[in-house]
Amino acid sequence: MPRIKINDTLNAFCKDSDAYLEGIADGPLSGLTFAAKDIFDVADHVTGGGNPDWKATHEPAERTAWCVESLVQAGATMVGKTITDELTRGIFGENAHYGTPVNPRAPDRVPGGSSSGSVSAVAGGLVDFALGSDTGGSVRVPSSFCGVYGLRPVAIRVHLTSL
Repeated sequence: MPRIKINDTLNAFCKDSDAYLEGIADGPLSGLTFAAKDIFDVADHVTGGGNPDWKATHEPAERTAWCVESLVQAGATMVGKTITDELTRGIFGENAHYGTPVNPRAPDRVPGGSSSGSVSAVAGGLVDFALGSDTGGSVRVPSSFCGVYGLRPVAIRVHLTSL
């Protein structure tokens, strides 16, 4: 299957990563695309966490994060990694090194939260869904700013068997 190309007019995706994982053909999520915040490991790619110095001084991941791999095994295709506030330490969605993702619902306003790239990609229709992280609102804040639903699961694991 040819690689899916994203026309990132929202500055949601990391330009310094070509992480891409094709979903299995016959899974329940086949045909869906997703993005992952640049804190989730993908084997053979460096996880940058929104900081070029961190990325330059760390080795590629040896394996892919369980949540990413589970989605790929269920058929979804990961089309790239998304921008995060530097080291996930912000609430506005701004990154001094890589720029601020566009808020598709209000382009003159910040997208909010450190999962801003993931939410921007979903709100702008670039992907069907995305992974972010949320300890202090990093998914919920940008979701509210960009007009989409953002979930913070309370369970230790999210089971795909219920899909």
